[in-house]
Amino acid sequence: NLLGLLPHSFTPTTQLSMNLGMAIPLWAGAVITGFRYKTKASLAHFLPQGTPVPLIPMLVIIETISLFIQPVALAVRLTANITAGHLLMHLIGGAALALISISPTTALITFIILILLTILEFAVAMIQAYVFT
Repeated sequence: NLLGLLPHSFTPTTQLSMNLGMAIPLWAGAVITGFRYKTKASLAHFLPQGTPVPLIPMLVIIETISLFIQPVALAVRLTANITAGHLLMHLIGGAALALISISPTTALITFIILILLTILEFAVAMIQAYVFT
């Protein structure tokens, strides 16, 4: 994620396949380890305490689907956050460059916004790495 903040560099985490390739094995390892060592606690997540009896089958199905969607949701969220930030930085950088000849004051303000956005993207890259792990 941090490499993408360097000019003319490629961020592998902007590709959904890369994120899925990292998310699925990590998720599977956590789920398998959980079921292996804490079977009762892992199964308890499928059915919250105090659930009415008629809702039990449907709730187990919903929780199972939710469990299998987790790595996909994680990968899509990471991809979208990183791609959106890089795209916004690229657009604002292009606007600042185009405004230099038209209005240097506006270009300076746009450049300051770009610097602030770069700081924000640095923080987003760190937070996304934390969330992913």
